[in-house]
Amino acid sequence: MSRVAFHLRPEAADFDPYVPGLSVDEVRERFGLSTVIKMASNENPLGISPLALAAVREHAGYSFRYAREGNPDIVAALAGHYGLPEDRFVPGNGSDEIIDLLLRVFPVPGLHNVVASRASFSMYRVLSRLCGVEFRAVPRRDDFSPDLPGLAAAADDETALLFVTAPDNPSGFCPPRADLESLAGSLPPSCILVLDEAYVDFCPEPGAQSFVPLLNDFDNVVVLRTFSKAYGLAGLRLGYGVMSPAQASVLHAVHMPFSVNTAAEAAGIAALRDRNFYEETRRVVAEGRARLSDELSSLGFIVYPSMANFLMFRPGAAHTKSAADIFEQLLARGVIIRRLKSYGLEDHLRVSVGTAEENRRFIGLVKEICA
Repeated sequence: MSRVAFHLRPEAADFDPYVPGLSVDEVRERFGLSTVIKMASNENPLGISPLALAAVREHAGYSFRYAREGNPDIVAALAGHYGLPEDRFVPGNGSDEIIDLLLRVFPVPGLHNVVASRASFSMYRVLSRLCGVEFRAVPRRDDFSPDLPGLAAAADDETALLFVTAPDNPSGFCPPRADLESLAGSLPPSCILVLDEAYVDFCPEPGAQSFVPLLNDFDNVVVLRTFSKAYGLAGLRLGYGVMSPAQASVLHAVHMPFSVNTAAEAAGIAALRDRNFYEETRRVVAEGRARLSDELSSLGFIVYPSMANFLMFRPGAAHTKSAADIFEQLLARGVIIRRLKSYGLEDHLRVSVGTAEENRRFIGLVKEICA
């Protein structure tokens, strides 16, 4: 009998982990399928940028070398891309790493709190809990948009971070930038507004929606961005935060060395140059999103307005099948979408915009299931 004992932090006991979408291999093996379409994790429907793929291949031979500390090449590329000083950028192993750093650096466990909308990206809650920091979830409005005045009212002098996803995950709703400016100006002086812009590239005018151009006027705002979505680098894990030089300096000081690998850095630099791939991704997503919304609405589903590369929807009053039924029957037919049970939304589903053929396949199967 083992007599090994170990210490365990209370935050880790009975911990609810992040629940990712199912993988293609999992569904293929479970149902014995040869072809599976994944429309669950908001990945780029066109795959990876050709320029980024060439950069990965070119740098693969240098995988035995550590990356340069601080990843100055991607920082310089981002600074040039946005026209901002390099000391505002913190690259990370996906934007999740920047979220983790913010939660480990700014809130003091047992003293400070974190605020976000209920049923928002689960990493805000998961990482807050792991850090031992109080997490305050603010109810949404009836149309599922974030209640920005409610978020502001939930913040007090002990609120270290307030998260808003713009566009929102899982609904796709995007608060107007002017409303986010008002929110930033209404918060307690010590509260940092963290705007997660993972999906802002899919807005009709990303430059007019993003808060990055306004950062010179708001030292209390941090913007998170990622290469996982519009740039097609989800598997390489590359994201970054844009913030005040003082905030960036603190994060750089505690940042784990070499968390961004050389292949990811090279791919990110190349992806920023590949404007053709970026614009084609935006076109495919905008057209696919509109078609999926129209088709699902015509089938009696309640579809939520979205500016992201996905749609949240739920069965309407006339439907006899539940969200769980539709999800499982799609799985059995080789199409993976996202059940939103882990968000606390038992009756809601989320589908990523795919290629034109994938979208047609999805709609055809939904018609078949709901006939």
